[in-house]
Amino acid sequence: MFRDNKKWVYLIVLSLIWGTSFILIKKALIGLNPYQLGALRTIITGLFLFAAGYKTIKTIKNEDWKWIAISGFFGSFIPAFFFAIAETEIDSAVVSVLNSLVPLNTILLGFAVFKIASTKRQVLGVIVGFIGTAILILKGAALNPEQNYMYAGFIIVSTLMYAVNVNIIKRYLQDVKPLAIATGNYVVIFIPAIIVLLFTGFFTDATFSKPELGMSIFYVTLLSFFGTALAKVLFNTLVQISTPVFASSVTYVMPIVALIWGVLDGEGFSLLQAFASGIILIGVYLSQKRTGKRVLFK
Repeated sequence: MFRDNKKWVYLIVLSLIWGTSFILIKKALIGLNPYQLGALRTIITGLFLFAAGYKTIKTIKNEDWKWIAISGFFGSFIPAFFFAIAETEIDSAVVSVLNSLVPLNTILLGFAVFKIASTKRQVLGVIVGFIGTAILILKGAALNPEQNYMYAGFIIVSTLMYAVNVNIIKRYLQDVKPLAIATGNYVVIFIPAIIVLLFTGFFTDATFSKPELGMSIFYVTLLSFFGTALAKVLFNTLVQISTPVFASSVTYVMPIVALIWGVLDGEGFSLLQAFASGIILIGVYLSQKRTGKRVLFK
């Protein structure tokens, strides 16, 4: 029972943190381009994790490093840039909704590639949640016809990468400490992020003369500490104490938080979107149930 309640606490906390991340990305983009934001987010997060988890690196076995590296690029490095690029054209709340494709992709990839079991009830939960997500997407497009939804492709690709990442953690890194996984990820991607930053024109007078730069750095720092460093450790823990489907269902609750932030920042929100948010919550409840008479995928 305690373990069951604990995973819900992790889910709620992660939903609040990651749901807020989208508005922080939007605000940081005022003074930074998406490549600068993605690189700085990775570098600052790495510094936080190195300070907290450098002692855990030695606990990672040699055979685990290849999975740590893949997890780092798919679960952190590439999405950090893709989400920033997407938010140059799409509202932060809509981006968070598109991110809700992660649980569906987690089940599909878990079955097809990683041979991880899922019950019929979990699949039903994902479908219900996906219906709610579809309503949110369609309504968002109607409210924002001027936005370039081609940029949604960056988020869709990222959701596939997140699905790969969560299945890797569950299948190959189950016995590695969550902090060690997160720290190891950034050991691998830290230098590439520095290289990217050097080619973004960040270290120029044009960048440092922007009056918005200070606040943008502040938002990136908040995003790096809470939305990436702390959240990565919490998420890795959640994957290990629950199932890949339940852990990825955090992406169904995040849009509700993101939509609230979006409304406060002047983005549109309707009663139909509120209804869709309720459908999403029902999907989360269904997808967290591991038990069932028949196992659909195994």
